[in-house]
Amino acid sequence: MTIGDARFFAHSGPYTVATVADVAGGTAPEADLLLTGVAPLHAAGPKEVSFLDNRRYAAALEGTSAGAVIVHPEMLARVPAGTVPIVTTEPYAGWARVAALFYPAPPLRPGVHPTAFVAEGAQVDPSSEVGPFALVEAGAEVGPRCRIGPYAAIGEGVVVGPDCRVGAHASLSHALLGARVYVYPGARIGQEGFGFATTASGFLSVPQLGRVLLGDDVEVGANSTIDRGSTGDTVIGAGSRLDNLVQIGHNVRLGRCCVVVAQVGIAGSAIVEDFVQIGGQAAIAGHICIGKGARIGAQAGVMSDVVPGAALVGSPAQPRQEFFRQVAAVKRMARDR
Repeated sequence: MTIGDARFFAHSGPYTVATVADVAGGTAPEADLLLTGVAPLHAAGPKEVSFLDNRRYAAALEGTSAGAVIVHPEMLARVPAGTVPIVTTEPYAGWARVAALFYPAPPLRPGVHPTAFVAEGAQVDPSSEVGPFALVEAGAEVGPRCRIGPYAAIGEGVVVGPDCRVGAHASLSHALLGARVYVYPGARIGQEGFGFATTASGFLSVPQLGRVLLGDDVEVGANSTIDRGSTGDTVIGAGSRLDNLVQIGHNVRLGRCCVVVAQVGIAGSAIVEDFVQIGGQAAIAGHICIGKGARIGAQAGVMSDVVPGAALVGSPAQPRQEFFRQVAAVKRMARDR
């Protein structure tokens, strides 16, 4: 198993156990050991660090040859002799920080590539990188320490806040981005929403006069689309994560720290409050409200308001326990025939 192929990932290290434990936010006994990288439990060697966050893999922990392992205090007794335990109440978060320590993001190469085009009147901070064939149109602003990928398009008036990354072939228009926003390759942000009037002679497009506002630390997955608002704004709250192939309609307001998994569609003017989780391929009808902390299962069809904290599955969506009672009843009927 190849971890961190050098063709694609820069590597740093080695690091002492004390340094790795500090980065992980954990504690470890003193050990005269230099760690050179990261690996999963079954593949890690005596100079690598691994982790356990799921009890189902406890057997893999007991059989690991890792030099160190990041674990929850409850799993400490199952760490094998010869492996240094790094103990933290948040092992997965610790693993994320340690993996980033050994494999940091590639450094910026400040400047505008000779093939890129920055229009007169656009502002690109000198500390930012604008890649090959990228476009920054008039009136756009690219803040400090940003990376604009190859063939990306930053439309007129768009504001890209500090430390943002815009992937290859992504396009932004009518949008204001906060700090540390990551727009993955191929995403389309700020295009016209799906709005039209029906007349006797056909459809009449309605002007879409709003914007897209992306809060700090938002991530928009590859080939996802976020329509600008029609009369108001489409808003994605700080810290929210959109997977690949997500569609957000015009005027949607997504709260803070929401998770929206691949192939979800959220129709226009829906309100999704803070900390909502939406599983893959779920569909959210327009003009409804999903309450704070609700969880929507994969492929669910949500057609009416959802109370805060609810857990829904199925299409039409219904409370999880009720749905599985119905499934069990149908199975009993089939078995008893």
